[in-house]
Amino acid sequence: MTFSSAATRPPVPAVDLGRRITAGVLSALVVVVVALAVTSLAFFIGGQQATAALTGAANFFLVPTIVAGVLLAIFNALGATRWWLPALAGGLGAGLIGAVLGSILTVAGAGTAIDGAVLGQIFASLIGFNLLFVLAVTLGEVTLGRSITAIVLGYGVGSSGQSRRIALVRVPAENLAEGIVTHIEREGIDSEVADEQWDNYCAAMTAEGWEVVEVPAEPLLADSVFVEDAVVMFGDVAVIASPGSEARRGEIAGAEESVRSIPGVQVERIELPGTLDGGDVLKVGATVYVGRSTRTNAEGIRQLRVLLAPLGYTVVAVPLTKALHLKSAATALPDGTVIGYPPLLDDITVFDRFVAVPEAGGAHVVELAPDTVLMAGSAPVSAALISDLGYRVVTVDISEFEKLEGCVTCLSVRVR
Repeated sequence: MTFSSAATRPPVPAVDLGRRITAGVLSALVVVVVALAVTSLAFFIGGQQATAALTGAANFFLVPTIVAGVLLAIFNALGATRWWLPALAGGLGAGLIGAVLGSILTVAGAGTAIDGAVLGQIFASLIGFNLLFVLAVTLGEVTLGRSITAIVLGYGVGSSGQSRRIALVRVPAENLAEGIVTHIEREGIDSEVADEQWDNYCAAMTAEGWEVVEVPAEPLLADSVFVEDAVVMFGDVAVIASPGSEARRGEIAGAEESVRSIPGVQVERIELPGTLDGGDVLKVGATVYVGRSTRTNAEGIRQLRVLLAPLGYTVVAVPLTKALHLKSAATALPDGTVIGYPPLLDDITVFDRFVAVPEAGGAHVVELAPDTVLMAGSAPVSAALISDLGYRVVTVDISEFEKLEGCVTCLSVRVR
C-alpha cells in the first residue's frame, strides 16, 4: 500500500465509530419501521380494511422486522449505504433473511413444530405474502437508508435525495510525457510509474469512502488526467471550464458528459473569449477565489461571477504570476483556513485566514471528510504541520504528475 497516514499519533477514522453506529442504527430503524407500516397497510387494504387484518399483519411481521433491522444496522454501520449497489444487496439480504428467519421464529413461538413442510411454506412465501416485506425493506434501504446515513455522517446529499461522495477521475493519456510545462523545468516521465501512482490515488479515494467514477479517457490529450481543470462543482451546479490552453479544449466534452449523468446536476459553462481553468478556482465557504493566471482571463472571471451570484457566492480575483494555477500555490482546509506556499503567491493578504506551509507540495490538500485531508507524499513537513492542526492526513505519491505541475487537487473532481 503506497498511501498512508502522516499523523504521528494513531490515525483517527475518517468518521468515528460512534457516528457510524448511530447512523447505521437510525437508518435501519427508519427503513424497517416504514417497511412494517407499508406491509401492514397493504394487508389492511387487501383485507377490506378490517382491523383484524391490520393487527394480524403487524404482529406476524414484527419479528421479521426486528431481524431485518438488526442486520441492516450492522450492514449500514459497515458502510453499505455509501453506494447504491451495496445498499441494494444489503437491503435485499436483510429483507430475505428477516422474512425467512423471522417467520420461523414467529411460527415456532406459536407452538408449531418446524418441519420440512413448514419450511417449504415459509420459503414459498417469499414469492407470496412475504414478497412485499422484502421489497419494502430493499427499496427503503436504497432510498431512505442512504439518505439518513448521509445526513448523520455529514456526507453530501444531492437534490435527488441520494447521498453523494463521487470523485471523477480520468486515466492518464498515452502521451502523458508530452504534457505542458510552464513554470518548472521539464523532466522525464515514467508512464508505468505514473499509471501505478494514479491507481493508488484512486485507491486512496475509495478507501476513504469516495465512489471513484472514470471520465471518458482521452488517450491523445496529454494533460487530460488533470480533470479538475475541465469542470468545477458548486453543489448541484457544474460549471464547464474554458481552458486557457487551446490544446486542452478537447478535454471538456468527456467531463461534461460525466457530470450530466449525475442525477440532479445542473450544467453551466464559461464561453470563449472567456477562459478559465478549474485549477484556478478555490472555494472557501461562500467565497470563491479565482486566480488571474496565464490560463484564466478577466472575461472568464467575469462570467463565473455572473453565474455564481444568484447562488450566493462571492468571486474574488487573485493576481497570479508565479504559478500555473491558484491551487498550485494555495488550497483550503475543511475549516476554511487557506494554506499556501508564499514564494508562489503574489499577495497573501487577499485571504481572510492564511497559514504558510514550508514546501510547495504542501500547499495542496483535498478535503476527504471534515477531519481528513489528502496530501502529496512529497511534503512530509507540511503534512506534519496540518496533522498538528488536528487533521488526519492521508498521503499519496504523485511524483510523476508533479513533474508536470500537477498536484492532488488536479487529479479529481469531487461531487458532493
